[in-house]
Amino acid sequence: MSVLTLILAGGAGSRLSILGEKRAKPAVPFGGKYRIIDFPLSNAVNSDLYRIAVLTQYRPHSLMQHIGIGEPWDLNRRWPNGVQMWQPYRGRKDQDWYRGTADALYQNRNFIAEAGCEHLLILSGDHIYKQDYRDLLHFHQAKNADLTVAVMHVRPDEVQRFGIMDVDAEERIIRFTEKPKRSESTLASMGIYVFNTRFLLRRLEQDAANANSAHDFGKNIIPKMVEHDKVFAYPFAGYWVDVGTISAYWETNLALLSDSPALDLNDPNWVIHTRSEERPPVRLGSAGQSHDSLLSNGCVIDGTVINSVLSPGVCVERGAMVRDSVIMNDTIIRAGALVDRCVLDKNIEVGAGAQVGTGDDMTPNQLEPANIDTGITIIGKSACVPAGATIGRNCRIDANTAADDYGQLQVPSGMTISQHELVIDDVK
Repeated sequence: MSVLTLILAGGAGSRLSILGEKRAKPAVPFGGKYRIIDFPLSNAVNSDLYRIAVLTQYRPHSLMQHIGIGEPWDLNRRWPNGVQMWQPYRGRKDQDWYRGTADALYQNRNFIAEAGCEHLLILSGDHIYKQDYRDLLHFHQAKNADLTVAVMHVRPDEVQRFGIMDVDAEERIIRFTEKPKRSESTLASMGIYVFNTRFLLRRLEQDAANANSAHDFGKNIIPKMVEHDKVFAYPFAGYWVDVGTISAYWETNLALLSDSPALDLNDPNWVIHTRSEERPPVRLGSAGQSHDSLLSNGCVIDGTVINSVLSPGVCVERGAMVRDSVIMNDTIIRAGALVDRCVLDKNIEVGAGAQVGTGDDMTPNQLEPANIDTGITIIGKSACVPAGATIGRNCRIDANTAADDYGQLQVPSGMTISQHELVIDDVK
């Protein structure tokens, strides 16, 4: 079976707030040393699939730098194998920014056709999971399907985030609704599809000719195919998470700290590959303590780290405490500071004696009340928290903010600090 794997990695990840402002969602760090894109890439090569194209669009530079020529995933191979980066480009009248998932493939239809593969495996680049795609491909072939959608059950309160479907006794999809407000069915699309290549190319041509289409798989392509073609659901029973919100991102990271995590990163039979910098081993100082945490290479711990995930190069100085938090690369927590129930991006400095994530006030963030409302305070890349500052729950400290951007050292829960202004009620 010849397979071309396409990873859709152009998403902005707006629900990840300031974590997605400087990078595409698949490039967001995860689990200490990894990035989200590492999971579909590793799943592919662990499934012996080595013809891969990554479709990028929004802020692709960190993602492209991370993937490079694909060496960490053994994808630095001679054509037609290996990894390619497909970006939107101008050249003909039908080429522009990708308008939807289907349009992304339509604009690259010539590359798809030239690859000459019988099947297309289409993956989202922003989910955390382990899956052997060979089982899915064999299921597709056995059903003689035109399209196979990988599916799993979600909680009833989550159906509005997914494409939801009903199936018959043969696993054939008989009804598909994109992001319904409510549904009796909880069978959700995982954003993983297998198409017969020639068949999909015809469907893409038809969709492109429809001026009323949103050119999206979930809204247009799949519902129409369910009515007219052989579309089947492949049941997946393993671990899979869409880390599309701040709370989901925080929870999924901290779930790795369980004694028996659902996602086992130590599995030698299914290694998650990534690009790692050459850094020294973790140094735990004479006063340093770490409990139930993941500490990446290059970390220096002279304070206390409890139930937290630290990326490479994080420094926790003497007397400082990090608790229930996710801390990204090269962030410094100065002496005597406290970081509690937070997500901190890269290259942040938390000043001496500062307290970030304090108190019992759970007022939602005034700029993002529906997204930052579970008590997690987030700080953007290269921000500075002044020494002695006190920052409450559900706060948002924007990227690159400096000490003089704080109008006061007491930042109540739910507030946002932006460069040169204190934002309270209005989005500016």
